[in-house]
Amino acid sequence: MGRMNCFTVALAGNPNVGKSTVFNSLTGMRQHTGNWPGKTVESAVGYFDCFGIRCRMVDLPGTYSLLSHSQEEEIARDFICFENPDCVVVVCDATCLERNLNLALQIIEITDRVIVCVNLMDEAKKFGIDLDLDKLSEFLGVPVVGTSARSNKGIDLLKEAIFDMAEKSSERIGLSAEHTERKAVLYPDEIEKGIELISPYVEQVYTGYVSSRWIALRLLSRDYEIIEGINSKLRSNCFIGDDESVGDAPRMLAAALRLAQPPEDASEIIVESIFRRASAAASVAAGSQGSVGENLASGAKSGDGKKVVNAATGESAEKNKLKERNMRFDKIFTGKLTGLPIMLLLLCVVLWITIEGANYPSMLLSEVLLGLESKISAGLNVIGCPVGLRSFLCEGVYRVVAWVVSVMLPPMAIFFPLFTILEDFGYLPRVAFNLDKYYKSSGACGKQSLTHSMGFGCNAVGVTGCRIIDSPRERLIAIITNCFAPCNGRFPMIITVISVFFAVFASKHINSVLSAAIVSVVIVAGIFSSLVVSKFLSKTLLKGEPSSFAMEMPPYRTPQVGKVIVRSFLDRTFFVLGRAITAAAPAGAIIWALTNVRAGTENMSLFEIFADVLDPLGQLMGLDGVILIAFILGFPANEIVFPLIIMGYTASGSLSEVGSIETVRELLISNGWTPVTAICVIVFVLMHWPCATTCMTIKKETGSFKWTLLGILLPTLCGVICCMLINGIAFLVRC
Repeated sequence: MGRMNCFTVALAGNPNVGKSTVFNSLTGMRQHTGNWPGKTVESAVGYFDCFGIRCRMVDLPGTYSLLSHSQEEEIARDFICFENPDCVVVVCDATCLERNLNLALQIIEITDRVIVCVNLMDEAKKFGIDLDLDKLSEFLGVPVVGTSARSNKGIDLLKEAIFDMAEKSSERIGLSAEHTERKAVLYPDEIEKGIELISPYVEQVYTGYVSSRWIALRLLSRDYEIIEGINSKLRSNCFIGDDESVGDAPRMLAAALRLAQPPEDASEIIVESIFRRASAAASVAAGSQGSVGENLASGAKSGDGKKVVNAATGESAEKNKLKERNMRFDKIFTGKLTGLPIMLLLLCVVLWITIEGANYPSMLLSEVLLGLESKISAGLNVIGCPVGLRSFLCEGVYRVVAWVVSVMLPPMAIFFPLFTILEDFGYLPRVAFNLDKYYKSSGACGKQSLTHSMGFGCNAVGVTGCRIIDSPRERLIAIITNCFAPCNGRFPMIITVISVFFAVFASKHINSVLSAAIVSVVIVAGIFSSLVVSKFLSKTLLKGEPSSFAMEMPPYRTPQVGKVIVRSFLDRTFFVLGRAITAAAPAGAIIWALTNVRAGTENMSLFEIFADVLDPLGQLMGLDGVILIAFILGFPANEIVFPLIIMGYTASGSLSEVGSIETVRELLISNGWTPVTAICVIVFVLMHWPCATTCMTIKKETGSFKWTLLGILLPTLCGVICCMLINGIAFLVRC
């Protein structure tokens, strides 16, 4: 009964079924995220109380199946098979139950500790779908609970089911006798005969929590990769009796497989049987079939799949109306003539809202944070802190951190919720659909468009998001090219330069619209650059054919704005801000040292000395030494690049306020800036090394210094070449 101290609950389900909402409804804020050991797939673990018992919930990666070999499927399968959870909750979408039950049936074949959570019952009601969950429970042989997690309906019933299931599982070890005898799916006779022949051999080799019937099915499917994974796990977990039995296992199972003589298409037969069983189960829930007993006999073996599928969908007038509405929206958002223009328009609108909305909060936050500097300095003075150390801490470390927070937080606090609203609305998969052919033609994957979109908020988030790409080759391409998406740290400088040189004569409101339009053009240029570089990588270092991917188009849903704001703040905004602050603090110390330590006969600061050294290269690129040293010192955080340029031109020893647009314009022009300089600066902002946070993330995701170095050098080389070309063309035109 020791396990009663804490239940372990695994949460499984397809993508887009509300699994994360169920997880958050149960665990609230008591959760933490990380990575699965040895994997780049993110894990989430949360805790909740269930009738006085502490429960640990593990959110497994969303997956459509346990039978393929992606990291997500491997993680979900291994956890269910070998981590011995007290309960597995499989979340299904009530509006498309048949498709979701495929995964549920696969899990039921592995373990009997399963609860089917039919989520989105409120949406099913809107569709006119009336589900009989009691009949579905009888049909599947496991508890079934209906929930509407977004409104917390049914969550208490789910807790009760979890408690009952986990309490029973804690009283026994391994699979129940009932589960061993019961068959979640009835297969055609040739498969069932093979299972009967192989199972005795399997039971001699495997003990513990893995269903011998399920392993026999994997053998009949000739899925040796899964079998090898199981063998490896069982060895490490000591579920196989002794070393001798481990060594004999392959020979014994190979002999059993020869004896069974499965048909060549056994794998297809098994998958088709699961589909039919899922269809029959959904039909029972929809009340469109006969008795449960009849379905137990005919659900898997009947050949009338089409009739079963039609019945399972629970068609109604209301559902047909909503389907038609979704189709009308798709004709607009994914149409050949309308898809891309609407995507660009939405991008422009999101950027305009971000630019217009972030100005005042950013100024206010800057005043508050920089106002605190004098109080901190006064406090340090009171405790007798030396002047030099006080300047180092306040004008160096604190001021850079304050600048990064004030410049970065407001736009992120606007951009990420807007991005999440589009995600909840169901638009982002349509973006991937619209761009898939372009990325595929460049040798990449359509999912890269989603990770590129994440990069607009923060490249570190975009790099992390590349985990959704299954192919290691395509994932590397997406990681290396993600920094071609200008992040929130680069937007302020791009917008300022645009405002100073290209939108300065427009009125205030037109200025923001024009800035958003030009920024959109810059973003399109970044997308084009990523496609070109992806093509280059796919033909050289990362050769290979682009893989196809099946992406589910979720129905259009009304976003829950309140939850979106909270989720985007916790999961994205504060996460990224924390990383940026970690990088900005040591950067502030370095910048202070370079601008205050003086050397040489002319008593120049190290900043000025390095700027002079870099000036010849800067001139070739249409820039100057001050701009280049500012970019180099801005490596920890892109937000401080422009303030560093101002600091270099004003010869001050610390970051200072940028001032009005006119003041900045006069300062830049007096230091040799022209429209060509402005264009080259924008291009180099778009194409240069990623920030320190992103570099650390690339190293973490790839586990390789080589790929991290390539992720730094490749965009920088592109930026240098493009700037030199622009400057050279401008020089020829002037001549």
